[in-house]
Amino acid sequence: MEPKSAHDSEIIMTHLVLPQDANPAGNLHGGVILKHIDTAGGVVAKKHSRGNVVTVSIDRMAFKEPAYMGELLTFKASLNYVGRSSMEIGVRVEAENLRTGEVRHTNSAYLTYVALDEDSRPTPVPPLRLETPTAERRFKEAEFRRKRRQVERELEAADSRE
Repeated sequence: MEPKSAHDSEIIMTHLVLPQDANPAGNLHGGVILKHIDTAGGVVAKKHSRGNVVTVSIDRMAFKEPAYMGELLTFKASLNYVGRSSMEIGVRVEAENLRTGEVRHTNSAYLTYVALDEDSRPTPVPPLRLETPTAERRFKEAEFRRKRRQVERELEAADSRE
């Protein structure tokens, strides 16, 4: 399989926060953000693998700032890491006040997806070609998170056997 760069699959998508997305105080529901983050990450994983993908985990979801009704959310999603069949995608969310033009970083998340074949079994994906120092840094950081998740799974398995 020919390696592909993160640039080949990165996306930017937007969402205008409407009344049905917010609580009575006008704050955006966290679940709405999660849905759009998962959608953005899934599109990146599908573009890279060119096949079906499923969400395996959301490694970290940070709510840094609230977003409000009437603001424009921008979701920037990019591939950080590729294993045999798994991919880690980082998603950054920014909210723009359309009256003032102020832009705030509201959320960040790391999601892991697995590519599936026609029988819903994990299938190999193209390797990631690291073309920039930023891509190399993101790959190394994602490897660290992957190893940490493996240790956590092993500890959980040991706890469940006790």
